[in-house]
This record gives sequence, structure tokens and C-alpha cells, in this order.
Amino acid sequence: MAGAESGSGAFSMSSVVADWSLVFWTLCSVILPVLITLWCSFHRSRRQMLIRDIFCKSKHDWHYTDLFGQPSYCCVCAQHILRGTFCSCCGLRVCEGCLKKADQHFLCKEIVMRSEGGAHSSMPHHWIRGNVPLCSHCMVCKQQCGTQPKLCDYRCVWCQSTVHDECMLDCLKTEECTFGEFKDLIIPPYYLSTINQMRKDKRTDYEKVVPYCREHWIPVIVLANTRSGNNMGETLLGEFKILLNPVQVFDLSKITPAKALQLCSLLPCSAVRVLVCGGDGTVGWVLDAIDEMKIKGQERFIPQVAILPLGTGNDLSNTLGWGAGYAGEVPVEQILRNVMEADGIVLDRWKVQVTSKGYYNLRKPKVFTMNNYFSIGPDALMALNFHAHREKTPSLFSSRIINKAVYFFYGTKDCLVQECKDLNKKVELELDGERIELPNLEGIIVLNIGYWGGGCRLWEGMGDEPYPLARHDDGLLEVVGVHGSFHCAQIQVKLANPVRLGQAHTVRLILKSSKMPMQVDGEPWAQGPCTVTITHKTHALMLYHSGEQTDDDASSVSEQEHVREQTDEDV
Repeated sequence: MAGAESGSGAFSMSSVVADWSLVFWTLCSVILPVLITLWCSFHRSRRQMLIRDIFCKSKHDWHYTDLFGQPSYCCVCAQHILRGTFCSCCGLRVCEGCLKKADQHFLCKEIVMRSEGGAHSSMPHHWIRGNVPLCSHCMVCKQQCGTQPKLCDYRCVWCQSTVHDECMLDCLKTEECTFGEFKDLIIPPYYLSTINQMRKDKRTDYEKVVPYCREHWIPVIVLANTRSGNNMGETLLGEFKILLNPVQVFDLSKITPAKALQLCSLLPCSAVRVLVCGGDGTVGWVLDAIDEMKIKGQERFIPQVAILPLGTGNDLSNTLGWGAGYAGEVPVEQILRNVMEADGIVLDRWKVQVTSKGYYNLRKPKVFTMNNYFSIGPDALMALNFHAHREKTPSLFSSRIINKAVYFFYGTKDCLVQECKDLNKKVELELDGERIELPNLEGIIVLNIGYWGGGCRLWEGMGDEPYPLARHDDGLLEVVGVHGSFHCAQIQVKLANPVRLGQAHTVRLILKSSKMPMQVDGEPWAQGPCTVTITHKTHALMLYHSGEQTDDDASSVSEQEHVREQTDEDV
């Protein structure tokens, strides 16, 4: 009996030990992965904080990427890397582990040259080894560079010249940099250092300072809206910083156009060109900032404006020959060439004053500046619905195709509902003080430019009737009417013509009753009874690109030139 009891006790003890060991290993199997995960996440967050700290303190404009677009090699350890960091100004590429060392040993582009030893009128090449652009050629032997699968060959971050390792001579390391193809657009660092010294000496005769070997210097300032259209602004910013001085490239999500355009006052008068990367709204924002320069007495520093269309409509860009939308199909180098070759023209800008009725006229009138068009009716209703939807879920509207699909949806909806019918009974129209009898309409559109609705030449229509061409510099507005959303769609596919109401220097529109949607250059609102008065405000100096034209564009431009010649002869 005693032996049986001792045996059962030993068995129970062994079973307890087995149970505890099972509990222990179960806990280990659960807790150990959790601890490892916490340890990894701690070190990952610590590493990210260190990288972020380097990014903030560095003179390089570092960006992190999960996958490089071409075979890349670390500039420090020379190893092939798939992901890592790159500088959007000088093009330096390094792996994550070599970031701190690269930040300490490699200099980025100098925005302003250090004024040690007096003023400079030139500067040597700034060479960086490896990761040269594809299809580049050696400036010494003229053979292709960057063909070997390793860190090899050199590139100058200013003139973009490339040289083989074996062709790199000591003389090239001290040779003066010519700034390459875009020397007439680049603001050299030594120019800015000279200007800084002149400002310290309280001298303002900047026109006497001309960069070395620059006969026709037309510096360009790039203003990019990273929130426009298909979100290409971020990529374009980096590509422009590579080719130009980073000081002349601005992100409008971080700095206002008014502050960016202060750089114009440090450059030669009437020589600066501004490239606006964004939609028509961004262009209007920049033109408003230029008008502020006129008010401040800086008219001699007014720049000429070119457009790289990133928005959805881009009617102003289309009118000035810059295309209906940019999707990366044209290299940035070609864009800069187009800016250099563009011709200067004048664009009318108009004042739109909306005075509400009632409230004993105590309300202050709304005042807008119009570059493209004003409208009341179905197209304003579509814009109003679109903007209300975009404000609720802005993340869904990052694609140009999605934006146009939403417009199409609201246009189709209005065809069925007809919210703007009988507009002619609610509105009175005056052109240069003369009352216009309106037919049965749903919408009225007042045009300043040739294009409307994302690429439609509204005033000319199908071209089956002889109407004067719409011009953006004649001080005249074109006024048309539409019968509804379906009529707008027919006009856009050239199956119908608008109802042409006339041309005028001053347009007055009186909304007698009810509430109607209105818009100025894509900025919509719902408006009650009011009086809308459109008068000429000022001119803007724009750049016209004549390189890419459709047959319709070419014929309209030739007809415009013919009209101008006849006008000059009559005068």
C-alpha cells in the first residue's frame, strides 16, 4: 500500500511538472514573438527618427524611395541598391546604412557661392560619381557612359556633362563650368553671392551684374502645385532642381506665389520667365500675386508666365499652346526648351463684381478676377456639385480621369433633372449697356479665351457660320447661351453650335429671382438675386508656345494673324 501511494504521488508530481512546463513553453511561444516584434518596431522607429533627423539638418534634399526607377549604386559603399535615399537636387544615391556618411562627405549644389576671396564670375564643375543618366555620352571621348553594372563614371550636377572614369583628367576637375544647355535659364550661385554683397553695400543696380558668358540671360522661376491634377508636381520639382538652381524652384504647397516671386526683384528687369506647373486655378493664383507686385510699384520686375498643365480643365493652357494636360510624355529638358523659345503675348484679365440684392445693400459686393470665363447655369451646377463632393472626400480626386468621370455623372444627372431651366425668365442681359432679348436658355457663358469645357472652342463652334474669332487680347468678351447639359455635350463633340449672343467690352447680368449656380474660372457658388458686372481689369504678360498645334489651332492662329494684319493696315 505504501509503495502504491508513493508511486501515485510521484506520478501526480510528474504530471504537475509537465503541466507547468507546458504552460511555460506556451507562454514563451506567445511572449517571445511579441517581444521580438516590439524590439524590431522600436529599432525601426529609432532608425526612422535618425533618418528624419538627418533629413532635417542636411543641406541635401533627401527623399526615401522603396524602389529606384533604374539600376542604382550606393555612392559610398558602391553596392547595388534597390531602395534607399536620393537627393533631388544633386542626384546623389545612397543606401540607408551609408546615409550619415554620405551626408558628411558629399556636398550638395551650392545655392549661393561662398564669397571667400571676393566676388566670382565663374565656378568649376561639381562632379558626382556614379548613377549617370541613361544614354549619356562622355564629353571627352563621346562614347556612351554608365553602361557598366557598377558605380562608375562622373556627372556634373550643374551642366549635366558626363565623363568616363578613365577619361577624367585633372584639368576637368578645375575647369570652369558652362552650365550646359540651360545656362540662359539658370541663376548661377556666384550671381546670388554678388547680389548679397551689393545688398550689404546698399546698392540696387543689379542690372549691371550679368553672369559670365550670358548674352541673352532669361532666368526662369518654377512654381509647382503638388496638389494639382494627377499629383505629378512632386516628381517635377525634383527633376527641375536637378537641371536648375534649387533656389529657383518652389513648391506652392509650402510657399505662396507672392513670396516666391520676390526673387524677381533680384534679377534683371523684364527678363524673368515663370513656369507655373498646375491647373488654371494655380495660374490665376500666380497672376494675382503678379498684380500685387504692380500695386507695390514693382512693375519693372513683372515676369512672363508659361504653363505646364497639371489640372483637369486646363483651358487657359490650351489657349496659349501649352496643351490640354501633362502626363509625363514630354521630358523636362524639352519643357525648358519650350519655355526658352516661347513668344510673349498679352492676356486680358477681367473684374467680376457680384452685388447681392436686398439687405438694404449693406452687404459688401463679391469681387473676382476672371482669366477664362464666367457662367451661370448647367456647367456651373456641375462644377458646384463636383467641388462639394471633392471637399468631402479629397483623396478620391487625385486622377484626371476620375475627375472627368465625376463631371460626366453630374452632367448626365442634370440632363434628367434640368435644375436650371427657364433661365431666360430669371435673368436680364446687357452688352455694353444694350439689353439683349434672350431665347429659351438654361445657361449663359461669358468667354475671355478660345477654349472652354476642357478643350472645346465654344465661340467658333463647328465653323459653319462666319463669326469673328475669339481673342484673349482684344478687350472683348464673347457671350453665348446653352439649352442645357445635353446641349453642352453636343457642343463639345461638335454636333451643335452655342447660341451666340454677342461680343462686348462690358457685360451686365441681372438675376431677378430664385437661386442659381455661378462660377468664375472653376470657382463655383450658389447665388441669390444679384447684379453681375464684368469689366476689364488689367493685362497679364504670358508666353505662347506654338510648337504643338492641332489643325483647328493652326487655322485659328493663322486667321487671327490675318485679322491683325488687316487691322494694322486699316490703322
